[in-house]
Amino acid sequence: MTTQVTTGLDQQTRDIVKATVPILQERGGEITKRFYQLLFENHPELKNIFNQTNQRKGDQSKALANTVYAAALHIDQLEEILPQVKQIAHKHKSLNIKPEHYPIVGENLLLAMKDVLGDAANEDVIGAWEKAYGVIAGVFIDTEKEMYQEAIDTVGGWVDYRDFKVVDKVAESDVITSFYLEPVDDNPFPIYQPGQYITIKAEIDGEPHSHLRQYSLSCAPGEGIYRISVKREDALADNPAGIVSNYLHSKVNKGGVVSISAPSGDFTLNQNDTRPLVLISGGVGLTPMMSMLESTIKQQPEREIYYIHAAQNSNVHAMKDRVKEIAEQYNHVHAYTVYDNPSDEDNYDKKGYIDYEWLTSILPSNDAAFYFCGPKGFMRAMYQNLKKYDVADRDINFEFFGPAAAITE
Repeated sequence: MTTQVTTGLDQQTRDIVKATVPILQERGGEITKRFYQLLFENHPELKNIFNQTNQRKGDQSKALANTVYAAALHIDQLEEILPQVKQIAHKHKSLNIKPEHYPIVGENLLLAMKDVLGDAANEDVIGAWEKAYGVIAGVFIDTEKEMYQEAIDTVGGWVDYRDFKVVDKVAESDVITSFYLEPVDDNPFPIYQPGQYITIKAEIDGEPHSHLRQYSLSCAPGEGIYRISVKREDALADNPAGIVSNYLHSKVNKGGVVSISAPSGDFTLNQNDTRPLVLISGGVGLTPMMSMLESTIKQQPEREIYYIHAAQNSNVHAMKDRVKEIAEQYNHVHAYTVYDNPSDEDNYDKKGYIDYEWLTSILPSNDAAFYFCGPKGFMRAMYQNLKKYDVADRDINFEFFGPAAAITE
């Protein structure tokens, strides 16, 4: 990526924006919550793009609040937020966000600021933020333009959505099912980087709008197929059943067709690193880990790998036989299983959780490349374990579809 950041904002505008940093830190969540209310009231068609489940949970509001706060904090040097911009831009590309969406977002964001902040959002503040938003939006638009162009220039690449047929459907556990996908048009389709994801666009009978969901690709690139492994999200006391996951499990069968976006995401395996690779997953978080594992044994068969997976028990543990097969075939692969609630028949290496003492007892050193993925609480615990283990920040890599602060703070 070659995106350049030139604000072109006068000093007075930047000073006013920076002066809003404390109030954004305090009330950013209120502003973004109100923003989404206004956005969907004024533009209900955008419900076809934004994940309404994340809206109910508040995850989207928190992520946007963090971005707005970071932009205000670094308004003098917006290049400081480029890593964050690029991560979000990958998601925007996967959701097919376009330049014409940004003025709509800006208008409603300013309206939300006025509503929430009242007199504190005077004419000078709103004017400064209008200018600043134009610059910030331009950074996103330019970054995403490069990504879209890269997709177009890639052999078999595409923009928007493309129909893929389900050539196989395999139950991996009681709750996880894999879908093997090939393009309906039989034209080439691009390989991807281990760890990347695609977006499924689900048009479900009885639903008033489209549902978009991102799923990590769970096999090694270059196998002539895309595979996603989807956990069926059943209803819990505080959460309704997953609309798309249940639709895929119950309605989409072998021979069916789904619309997907091209692979995206910056949570990718560094295949130039030869140090030990540590892959840690919880539950369905194993999907990008499996892609990284399968890819590494093909590309770096001598590389030391520690594959650690946590699940409730064997009934919900997907792909355990494949991991066992790999560990038996490759002497450099060390596989460990942790079950929180095992049955009497289960085979596992540890009961309970992946704690610091156990984790450090099975690893040779903290000088390794660490990748982890799983539920939010699991990921927060893994991050804390690795920080306690004095793992360098550059070696801590994780995928989380939400604000990173939920993991790191």
